[in-house]
Amino acid sequence: MKAVHIYKLSGRNVEVTDAMRDYVEEKLTRLDRFNDQITDARVTLTVRDVRDADRRNRVEVQLNVPSGIIRAEEHHSDMYAAIDRASDVLERQLRKFKTRYLKHRHDATPQPEPGPAEADVNAGVDDVTEFAPEIVRQKRFDLRPMSPEDAVAQMEALGHDFYVFMNMRTNACGVVYRRKDGHYGLIEPS
Repeated sequence: MKAVHIYKLSGRNVEVTDAMRDYVEEKLTRLDRFNDQITDARVTLTVRDVRDADRRNRVEVQLNVPSGIIRAEEHHSDMYAAIDRASDVLERQLRKFKTRYLKHRHDATPQPEPGPAEADVNAGVDDVTEFAPEIVRQKRFDLRPMSPEDAVAQMEALGHDFYVFMNMRTNACGVVYRRKDGHYGLIEPS
């Protein structure tokens, strides 16, 4: 089994040293067992000038897999600790992905039921429980034309993390959301 290769490792406001590159590669080799599904990897190391020292170093990792993207973003006062955290998050996400992938493959081909001896042998092989998200609530509402600034004010008044609205300037549906850094984001169709 070959190791996960970093196709792109970049730094923002930080020089990526050989030691950093080696550490990232070492941490991502824990993902070797999922390698047959990872098609591409991109890692960005960022040092930011922020008040909160625990958010100074940011590690962003994006792994492309056949049916989507697996992404992790972690912050810490120490860059190496942020890399550790991102690696742990990716491992959990890939484990869930692998479980869903294998279940989907298993469901596609009918298999005979395992006997009692086989069930005992396979018990505890993968301790991840399958979580199948489902839509449990629906809301319908009228989209009122408003500016993105008014949508942010409405979102804050409701205490939500995002708000869907009709942009009065473009007549297109838009979404404003609260970012982790405390600012706001706007999503609109192109």
